[in-house]
Amino acid sequence: MKNIFLKKKRLKGLSRDEGNKVYVVDTSVLIEYLDETSPFAKDIELLFNKAIQGEVVLCTTTLVVAELLYVASRLYREFNIPNPNEKAFEYITWLKEYVKLRVYDLDDKLALRIGELKKKLRIALTDCSVIALAEILNAIPLFKRVENEMKPILNELRKLGVKFLEDRLK
Repeated sequence: MKNIFLKKKRLKGLSRDEGNKVYVVDTSVLIEYLDETSPFAKDIELLFNKAIQGEVVLCTTTLVVAELLYVASRLYREFNIPNPNEKAFEYITWLKEYVKLRVYDLDDKLALRIGELKKKLRIALTDCSVIALAEILNAIPLFKRVENEMKPILNELRKLGVKFLEDRLK
């Protein structure tokens, strides 16, 4: 990632038919927005723009927010951006207030479903939290790409409704 930045302007002129959908987004989708050179930049900008305009709803879990704080702070530090932790907090606040990202706390029902998915799928706990919340909300779990640990269970993930941004680039 060459140029890390925080966009705070409305995005115009982007259009693809996403409908009025609800997505539960993974850390990988949220963090990729900070890289303007990303091959996923247009798709993520479009998704965020649609959320800003109320055409789609973006949700996530508190586990993803915790991971996002860590990863964003690390990226800002790696690129010598002053006050990396403060910038990471600002990004999360911007996502919640401007992009209207809805963050769901873990209750007993969600926590137990996450645990069941972790036992069954054997992938990262945060990834299981995205899938579990999507099930509860009848939403689409959205990840940037198929991670190595997901490859052996890709068919199962697809049955659970998991979508990947990388699929749009093929």
